[in-house]
Amino acid sequence: MGPAAGPAFADCTDVAQPGVEWRRCYHDGRNLQGANLSDATLRDTSFQRANLAGANLSGASGFRVRFVSANLQGADLTGADLSEADFTKADLSGAILKDASFRRARFFRAILRGADLSGADLDLADLLHADLSGATWVDGERVCADGSVGQCD
Repeated sequence: MGPAAGPAFADCTDVAQPGVEWRRCYHDGRNLQGANLSDATLRDTSFQRANLAGANLSGASGFRVRFVSANLQGADLTGADLSEADFTKADLSGAILKDASFRRARFFRAILRGADLSGADLDLADLLHADLSGATWVDGERVCADGSVGQCD
């Protein structure tokens, strides 16, 4: 009988994979389009200006992770714990943010057009100037009106 399978532990230069542990890594400007980072540990990691379009970040844990100006269009963040994450000027158009924790996260000038925020925890999150047009709100029922900026109208 072989060793029990556990989470993948990686250096910052290792290939993206489910369960990878990247702590205090810099992936600024990287192309991670469609990458599978489900259940990854991304604590204090930076993805500034990175392309994560269509990436799977479901179940990821990323306390204080930075997605400043990152492309997260269509990304799946279902059930992720991204407390205190920085999404300043990030594009989360069409992203799935269901049941994720964004406590104290910063979405300053982020684009959340058409995103699904059903069940998301936005306690103390900064949505200043965030574009929520067409987003499904945390109650899972209300769709934000076109032109909703900073709050769901």
